[in-house]
Amino acid sequence: MVERAFSVEDTLLRGAGATPMLELQSVEKRFDLSAPLLRRLVSGEGRRVLRAVDGVSLAIPRGTTLALVGESGSGKSTLARLAVGLHRAEAGRVLFDGLALDEVLRNPAQRRRLQMIFQDPYASLNPRWRAGAIIAEPLRLYRLCANRAALRERVAELLAAVGLAAEDAEKYPHEFSGGQRQRISIARALASNPDFLVCDEPTSALDVSVQAQIINLMGRLQRELGLTYLFISHNLAVVRQVSDRVGVVYGGRLVELAEAEELFATPRHPYTAALLAALPDPHRPGAERQIVGGEMVNPLAPPEGCGFHPRCPLATPVCRRERPALRAVRGGLVACHAAA
Repeated sequence: MVERAFSVEDTLLRGAGATPMLELQSVEKRFDLSAPLLRRLVSGEGRRVLRAVDGVSLAIPRGTTLALVGESGSGKSTLARLAVGLHRAEAGRVLFDGLALDEVLRNPAQRRRLQMIFQDPYASLNPRWRAGAIIAEPLRLYRLCANRAALRERVAELLAAVGLAAEDAEKYPHEFSGGQRQRISIARALASNPDFLVCDEPTSALDVSVQAQIINLMGRLQRELGLTYLFISHNLAVVRQVSDRVGVVYGGRLVELAEAEELFATPRHPYTAALLAALPDPHRPGAERQIVGGEMVNPLAPPEGCGFHPRCPLATPVCRRERPALRAVRGGLVACHAAA
């Protein structure tokens, strides 16, 4: 673990300095993609290690939503899985409500407090189980209902909470629309009475009208239940609607973090500015959008210095030599030599 000595930076990461619901401290995650040893000995090739997350620190205050954005392959989903223990970090620490995540995962009373909603609602639901059995599984696992009658009543309450009927408990996943399947996924996540939800692209597989329904549902549940969200998305229009703060991820690193309104109004990192420039402008229909040029950094062979410099219009020699640290600027944190 790298000891942090932030002052302004720490306040911005933690949101007013209170103990956050979730905190990542210099977290790293690598995947070994090397060929088998014998093949490497014969061919003379070396090991191939993909650094999916490279020293990320962030924190989410209780009752708020932090959204992570970036292109596919930037490390967003890996961060989501690190947050709930589906991946284990090689370096750094993950803290949940002040406790080490490993300690939380060993304690069922704590483990039930954090849950995840996955991107594909059909793939994440067992097609052989009825909706009621899917939602009831966490209730049985954590022994939250005293008997079968209480279990059925609680399943009906959860279905109603996400806008479905009690009779839907008898249906199989294939009998629902995509939006309804995602509602079942949300109901299952809520079954254990969690405090924290990781939402990994929860609306990406849905059409626009259904996306709006799911986003409104999640907003209502957050207000009513006091939930804390880590929201992963590449859809900046959705992110702008749901988030309190936004973190921008590139090449496995956090390159900008700011309040949502501040980030959309005044992006500090050139990559953030490029992402926002690609959004359609409702005030200029038909206007040509600016697309981020170049290719995403290769995580198997990242460039020296700033990972974004091969694509950056503001790159200077120092960007090619030195990797910028995350530092405080007006309105947030940014890892960029050119940011003021």
